[in-house]
Amino acid sequence: IRHRLPKSTLKYLNGSFDISKEPLIRDFGIQKTLYSRSKHIDIRHHFIREQVENVVVELYFVTTDYQLADIFTKALPRERFEFLLSRLGMKSMTLKTLKRLQEGEEE
Repeated sequence: IRHRLPKSTLKYLNGSFDISKEPLIRDFGIQKTLYSRSKHIDIRHHFIREQVENVVVELYFVTTDYQLADIFTKALPRERFEFLLSRLGMKSMTLKTLKRLQEGEEE
């Protein structure tokens, strides 16, 4: 007889949780699977911590208003997109401008 584990739907407001405190994870099979999935988090965490301790990088809190990565990860309203684009030192070009630039290179 095969037993199936119950499906669990969990929501976390802060986007992270302590894996060791989850009741389903105490089962060895699940723990092993989740460890393999979360191992990259441990590696990145320790790498970043080491870089901070060696004063290679400094970490700063950035509010949502100035989170430049949003431009690459989210669909944004035009006004917000243009604001972030200017903060990155980039320009948005129209199709007409791009065609004109392309024609100039071919000459």
